[in-house]
Amino acid sequence: MKFATLALAAALGLAATGAARAETIKVAVTPGPHAQILEAVKKEAAKKGLDISIVEFSDYVVPNAALAAGEIQANSFQHKPYLDNQVADRGYKLTPVAYTVNFPIGVYSKKYKSIEELPAGATIAIPNDPTNGGRVLLLLADKGLIKLTPNVGVKASVVDVIDNPKKFKFVEIDAAQLPRSLPDVDAAGINTNYAKEAGLDPVKDPILREDPKGPYVNIIVVRTEDKDKPWVKTLVESYNSPEVKAFIEETFKGSVLPAW
Repeated sequence: MKFATLALAAALGLAATGAARAETIKVAVTPGPHAQILEAVKKEAAKKGLDISIVEFSDYVVPNAALAAGEIQANSFQHKPYLDNQVADRGYKLTPVAYTVNFPIGVYSKKYKSIEELPAGATIAIPNDPTNGGRVLLLLADKGLIKLTPNVGVKASVVDVIDNPKKFKFVEIDAAQLPRSLPDVDAAGINTNYAKEAGLDPVKDPILREDPKGPYVNIIVVRTEDKDKPWVKTLVESYNSPEVKAFIEETFKGSVLPAW
């Protein structure tokens, strides 16, 4: 009995030691698909001894500020052009460590069933952050509806519209509020996560949809000083796992695309 008691105590002690070794990190996401996917990632990371605490922010600005300030350890919500713009503007020391998913942006309308139906003088709402607003403008330019300053690339803004035959009016609105703007505008360029959150179908509903290939693949971002830490490798392996890929494909059915 004495030996059994000692064995049990030793086993409990080992279990407690193992639990103490589990590392906890905070990862920021925006609501909707990013948060749903990270829940699946959390399950895989737990198998590897990494506990992920998911923190949701409703806009695109706070997650990088919180990461730079050390309030969280990573974020997963943005593509590299957006990160590059934030780093250039604010001097953040942040580094991408893995590709995650792509959300092809779409132009939606409650009033028209095709992009060709948009009338002269139509009002088009676009995200008010530089990279996603430019993303919609590039989409319209690729369709031949407007022309942009040559070679402006992902930094396109409304001031770069150099030819606008149908005299579209562009209104810049916070990305999270764009679905609510649909009744008041002729069309709106809406990020997939916010479209899904508003009950829109990102595959069937857009009157114009971005090609999924391109620079707008989303990324996991950490502080540059942390990029080589073991938990970063575990986080990346957990995200870029077959189990998470299967979850994305089964859950989103083409509206969100794995990028690894």
